[in-house]
Amino acid sequence: MALTDKIRRFLGSPQGKQAVARGRRELEKPANRRRLQQVLRKISGRRY
Repeated sequence: MALTDKIRRFLGSPQGKQAVARGRRELEKPANRRRLQQVLRKISGRRY
């Protein structure tokens, strides 16, 4: 089974739905949103 299929199955499961809900709750916090934006900026600025 491909990794994407495993991820899709997990996200459809009750545990996956709980994980997504928790992630969304955490992103509502300004400090976590700021931290994520910093990480994304750092990653997107890299050139290989």
